[in-house]
Amino acid sequence: MKNTNDLARRDPDQPAKAQSSRPTYMPPVDVYENSDELLLYADIPGVTRDDVALHLANNQLTIEARRKGSDQGRMLAAEFGQADYRRSFSVPPGLDADKVTADLRDGVLAIHLPKSAAVRPRQIPVRGG
Repeated sequence: MKNTNDLARRDPDQPAKAQSSRPTYMPPVDVYENSDELLLYADIPGVTRDDVALHLANNQLTIEARRKGSDQGRMLAAEFGQADYRRSFSVPPGLDADKVTADLRDGVLAIHLPKSAAVRPRQIPVRGG
């Protein structure tokens, strides 16, 4: 598939947009491609699955997440506070948008973007006599 390198590039001309005075971060992402899918791993520590939104439209994938503060008692120091995450990617055509899945475990969001059957490589059997 072409343009998969675009997935890993950060666009410096499009900074993350903050919805409030909370800091907004572009999470680091690892991108892999195999014969069946594109796979993205995004680091979004402190976020629950209910606070993650994924949007895929017009060959654009957007990750948005919100890290809430802790309710463990009176805060004495804060190095890991409330924050938002936002990151967008141009994805190549030929993905099966209806089969996209995502899992969040231990602060890592795994997004599976399956390729449609039309763009997957396939073995062609050779018949002979």
